[in-house]
Order: sequence, then structure tokens, then C-alpha cells
Amino acid sequence: MRPGRFQEFVIDLARNSPAATQVRTLAEAGDTEIPCGVAITTGAGVSRWGIVGQLPDGAKHEGFDDAPVHGDPVAPGDAPQAADAPEAWLAALLAQSESPEIASVERWSIREDARPDSFGVTVRFHNTARVFMRLL
Repeated sequence: MRPGRFQEFVIDLARNSPAATQVRTLAEAGDTEIPCGVAITTGAGVSRWGIVGQLPDGAKHEGFDDAPVHGDPVAPGDAPQAADAPEAWLAALLAQSESPEIASVERWSIREDARPDSFGVTVRFHNTARVFMRLL
């Protein structure tokens, strides 16, 4: 899933979440330096996320068709709660979507090699593409 389509997907999910009170693109929130991203307000405050994508293995930008590839969705787990830390909230939101395009959702802060100042989520798709959402 390309970053632009993923951004719209996240916006739709977040706007339909009872735990989010405001959802905007970064541009709508006044940040025009990062081309793709979202600003989400929950009970924990505002979190701003930059979105970067990686094409599927072996794909080239020229002629790439962003056609969905479906597989088993990620186990949904618990729904995001308004007071959750931003990274946990976002990971729960994505898992709860049960999108057949998403193969896995990985939180950066709980990886074995996690850096204490790095928060984000890697979303892997069934077509081997990835999206990286970094907390700004």
C-alpha cells in the first residue's frame, strides 16, 4: 500500500474510532515539511506521525500497480483506548482494522533492539511492501 493510500486508510480508521477526538493530515495541522502523515488527538494528547513507504520486494516505481494483495489479517487484539501511549494506540488501531492487506504490525519501542527515543510502527503487507510510521 502506497503512503498516500495508507494515509487515507489511517485517517478513516482513526475518524471512526471512539478513542480519537480529532484526525487531520499533517498538512491540515500546519506541517507542510513532511509530505505524508497524520495528526491524531486522543485522551493522551496530539500525536503526529510521518509516513514513509517501501515498495514490494523487486518492484520498481515505474509501472508499479498498487493493487491490493490479500491474506490472513493480523489478530485484532484489544481496541485502542483513549489514554494509551501514542505508539500502542496506533498499533492497536491498525490491528483492529483486520485489513486483509496487512500481514503484521510491529511497534518499534518493544523490539529487542529498541532505542529509547524511537517510537513508531512498521506495517508489513501481504505483497511484501512496508509502511513506516514515525512519531514526530
